[in-house]
Amino acid sequence: MNELKDSGKRNIVFLDADTIGQDIDLSTFEQLGNVTIYGFSTPDEMRERVADADIIILNKMQVNAYTLEKASHLKLVCVTATGTNNLDKQYLEQRGIAWRNVAGYSTETVTQHTFALLFYLLEKLAYYDQYVKSEAYVDNTTFTHFTNVFHELFGKTWGIIGLGAIGRRVAQVASDFGCQVIYYSTTGKNNQPDYKRVSFEELLEQSDIISVHAPLTDATQGLMNRAAFQRMKNSAIFLNLGRGPIVVEKDLADALDAKELAAAGLDVLCVEPMSADNPLKAIKDSSRLLITPHIAWASIEARRRLMDIIWHQVKEFMETSDCAKG
Repeated sequence: MNELKDSGKRNIVFLDADTIGQDIDLSTFEQLGNVTIYGFSTPDEMRERVADADIIILNKMQVNAYTLEKASHLKLVCVTATGTNNLDKQYLEQRGIAWRNVAGYSTETVTQHTFALLFYLLEKLAYYDQYVKSEAYVDNTTFTHFTNVFHELFGKTWGIIGLGAIGRRVAQVASDFGCQVIYYSTTGKNNQPDYKRVSFEELLEQSDIISVHAPLTDATQGLMNRAAFQRMKNSAIFLNLGRGPIVVEKDLADALDAKELAAAGLDVLCVEPMSADNPLKAIKDSSRLLITPHIAWASIEARRRLMDIIWHQVKEFMETSDCAKG
């Protein structure tokens, strides 16, 4: 925890700063007010820590009547993420407390990670890495090993669920690799003239690669269930970089075991960190399942960009609202 106190400045409290990494410099916020930084907070700790706050900055903390009960001076809540499911917006409105989130800061790095997951699985890199490390390649009779066949991305059909900013960037890169891009609109309202919109069933049946870049809504929760996986090509690769609960994890595990799809790459899970009873935990074959610990958004550039946006949001709010000094 770091505290700076000046009675003439507004109080800015970071409640779970470790969720953006300890390698991010937050010292510039000292230009804006008294800064108190907590790595993590429990809901009970949050109640006490926001008591004198004018502005709070958080990622995953729940913002509601219980956690803000003692926050009598609070004027602004900044979420260091795009999703705001942790905010009770009706309560904030009743209290006259403003809120901000951040969009667009991670588009490039999530797109990059999407292709990192894909190429690891598509090109059977786990197998070939182990082949060399096992020394089976040492003094072999041929310079190339053909046992585990892989395919070109060129000419494949890439289906995207959720064609927002990230989905569109993935579509652009996939097109550059020579893919035919199709997409499914989870709201039924997204029409992108550059790509072919199809039904959910058509996307499942036609795609060689399916990637999810959609938010979690009533329409997407549990969307990828056993019936969906069974509609996919058994040669298809599935990638989820949206939200964990879009996938029914037990159904994905069963589909992988039944070889109803070739492989899956996930950066998000229903419960994070991974729960001990997650059915995917039993699958140890990295050529069929690759899981990364919600890192797609977290390049150092993206995290610095994120906090720079937050800094400017706080500065603008202080200059244009009654939170301004004087």
